[in-house]
Amino acid sequence: MKESIVLGGGCFWCIEAALQIIPGVLSIIPGYSAGETENPNYEAICTGKTGHAEVVQVEFETDEVSLERLLTLFFKAHDPTQLNRQGNDVGTQYRSIILWSNPDHEARIRSVMEKEQASLSELIVTQVEELEVFHPAEEYHHDYFKKNPDQAYCQFVVRPKVEKIKGLTR
Repeated sequence: MKESIVLGGGCFWCIEAALQIIPGVLSIIPGYSAGETENPNYEAICTGKTGHAEVVQVEFETDEVSLERLLTLFFKAHDPTQLNRQGNDVGTQYRSIILWSNPDHEARIRSVMEKEQASLSELIVTQVEELEVFHPAEEYHHDYFKKNPDQAYCQFVVRPKVEKIKGLTR
């Protein structure tokens, strides 16, 4: 069965690239969500004034990857204890957030978070909310790492996250 969820864990280039390699992930669309402005764009998001987070909409096949497994890997692909940042990317647009549209997902998300929290010394600050609206990002953000693997940010920030997830999915 196909399901979807929206995840944010810093720069959407990182989360997109890391989660794309998980068997059972069918598609990922980078975008913006959980903000106050209509029709956000990258330039506006970067100001940190729209309230939106950089997120990815993940469609996955539950026969191949469960929501719980996907979320566990999501928590490994970023640091869910950092408030409004991931590494040098700072601002509310880089917050850790999970947006669900299937009411069954909320309790399952919180269960995974509880298990992840047990292995961390700092508190998880990931927001969990019902998805209101998802705005796809501009086309040049889609498959950014695949299109720009030699770009400096991709080499030093995205690639290590992809390698980490690759090691966990073998």
